Amino acid sequence: QVQLVESGGGLVQPGGSLRLSCTASRSISIYDIGWYRQAPGKGREVVAAISSDGRSNYADSVKGRFTISRDNDNNTVFLQMNRLQPDDTAVYYCITPIGVAQNSWGQGTQVTVSS
Repeated sequence: QVQLVESGGGLVQPGGSLRLSCTASRSISIYDIGWYRQAPGKGREVVAAISSDGRSNYADSVKGRFTISRDNDNNTVFLQMNRLQPDDTAVYYCITPIGVAQNSWGQGTQVTVSS
């Protein structure tokens, strides 16, 4: 199983942008990878996912604002987040489908949207 580490979170004002990175310990070219988030007091939800061949899909709540992409040469998946809203405040995680099945989550990266 590939190990993934999230980074790039922080504090941003409403309307601002952040780019999250998900860096792998080895090649990710064969893996579908998803970004999930968990807000305080809420369950974990999928935000966006990208297949090994580059197809992407998004939760309705982030469509048009977030973009997922991958750089297989550098073993990294990105989540570009624009027009951030307070409801986007959460811990963000990246994970493979196998990781979800095994309940093997990383530390995540905190995103806080606040004025």
